[in-house]
Amino acid sequence: MRQLYPELAVRHQYHLDVGDGHILYLEESGNPDGIPVVVVHGGPGAGSQASLRRFFDAERYRIILFDQRGCGHSTPLAGLEANTTQHLLQDMEQIRQFLQIDQWLLFGGSWGSTLSLVYAQTHPERVLGLVLRGIFLCRPQDIYWFYQEGASRVFPDYWQNYLAPIPQQERDDLVAAYYQRLTSDNELLQIQAAKAWSIWEGSCATLQPSPSVVEHFSHPHVAISLARIECHYFTHNAFLEPDQIVRNAHRLKQIPGIIIHGRYDMVCPLDNAQALHEAWPEARYSIIREAGHAASEPALVDALMRATDEMSDRLGPLFGLRE
Repeated sequence: MRQLYPELAVRHQYHLDVGDGHILYLEESGNPDGIPVVVVHGGPGAGSQASLRRFFDAERYRIILFDQRGCGHSTPLAGLEANTTQHLLQDMEQIRQFLQIDQWLLFGGSWGSTLSLVYAQTHPERVLGLVLRGIFLCRPQDIYWFYQEGASRVFPDYWQNYLAPIPQQERDDLVAAYYQRLTSDNELLQIQAAKAWSIWEGSCATLQPSPSVVEHFSHPHVAISLARIECHYFTHNAFLEPDQIVRNAHRLKQIPGIIIHGRYDMVCPLDNAQALHEAWPEARYSIIREAGHAASEPALVDALMRATDEMSDRLGPLFGLRE
């Protein structure tokens, strides 16, 4: 079973003004002449984590992490103004141009897979390849499964804590009820709703219970950005057209891709990955038997490490890298 690469120091940090009052945190590590890879974090609103650098061989990759609008070290925290999928696509292009990168590899999980796929479909000429985990197509049924009914039947005990902030008479549309609270002027009401929303997600993210994952999701800084931004996006159908990703999958045909999905993913069920695989059969598709959703799960770490090494072998010659 593969383990993460050793901890890695950041080589450069930037705070990039992308307009609309948003300033994005951006960092680089690894080999400045290596294969450029941009890590597209989940949520939306989860922010990047230092551990994400460790999925890549630092001698072969130029590793780029950034925090999307409103989360992590980007400002303003939990800002919803001018925060849509289209804005994030523009931000990624601005980052690529700022770093003077012609093409890059995209590495994304959960919402990170969503945004990576939409970016690749919009700018296929800029994409060297895709390594995707925990596919999230952001269809209405995918949002309904996790936030209204579906996962609730698998985790009825955790579900009670998610329901607690919402009165009985408002539970027929829980996303709308949460949105009302998460955009309230009452800061106490906001943080109570944010923690309930975020802890629900963290509690369901792993095959085996993981107190460290739940603790991360319950941190107020993470919870408020994750809950507010996710709910904002899901209220607006992720700012995507119906079934947009699957319909546009033909645009990915020439892009090398690896799809990795946990068999027991309860946040983004396997039918997301299956639908993508059927629309994009050229990509290699791996169902990981002993895994749920979180990238930190051992079986997913192993699969993702093998995938980045595989891409390194494939793309390395383009950058003068020998095996």
